[in-house]
Amino acid sequence: MPRIVGVDIPKEKQIETALTYVYGIGLTTAGKVLKKANIDSDKRAKDLNEEEISRITAVLQKDYFIEGDLRREISQNIKRLMSIGSYRGFRHKKSLPVRGQRTHTNARTRKGPKRTAGIKKKK
Repeated sequence: MPRIVGVDIPKEKQIETALTYVYGIGLTTAGKVLKKANIDSDKRAKDLNEEEISRITAVLQKDYFIEGDLRREISQNIKRLMSIGSYRGFRHKKSLPVRGQRTHTNARTRKGPKRTAGIKKKK
């Protein structure tokens, strides 16, 4: 299994698809990276040699925020919103949808499972 920027990518997939296993890299970005590194996107990940892997890694590290750096940047942005007391920060703090979705019904992914106010049984 080839390792690119600390992530094991699946060897049986085409390299364009396999690169999407890196956090922060989608299909479009993967295509751009391969074009910059002069690598055929139809090639399988297992067929890459060390030199090609190092070219991909160099392009990713030079031009893109990925993996730990991207996660850190996103969490810092959220913490900043919460600390300045913005509306979006308040919604993050209360674990509610941030982008204007309704909460009367739905929003179960963000709010978690429904907590029912059940009747307690006397012992």
